[in-house]
Amino acid sequence: METVSEILSKLENADNITKNKLENELVNIGTAVLPQLVDELQVVRGIKRGVVAMTLIRIGDASVKYLKKAAECNKDFEWVAEYLIREIKGSIAA
Repeated sequence: METVSEILSKLENADNITKNKLENELVNIGTAVLPQLVDELQVVRGIKRGVVAMTLIRIGDASVKYLKKAAECNKDFEWVAEYLIREIKGSIAA
């Protein structure tokens, strides 16, 4: 099985079909990759960042605790984590 880094490296020159396939691969790996995805989200940019964010949203509630933990440790990441948590929860924060 490929690592998260290997999958993300394929995104650099990916078309939309490939991008969707790679995102599905990450989602199918499941909760085991959540810590690494949250770590990656704090450093990657562009298409990689979008795919990682969508993967976290698609994995759902299991992502929330990792996003909250990362936001506590990295204040610059806090708004990103809050946005994704709102997307996961499907509601607007009060």
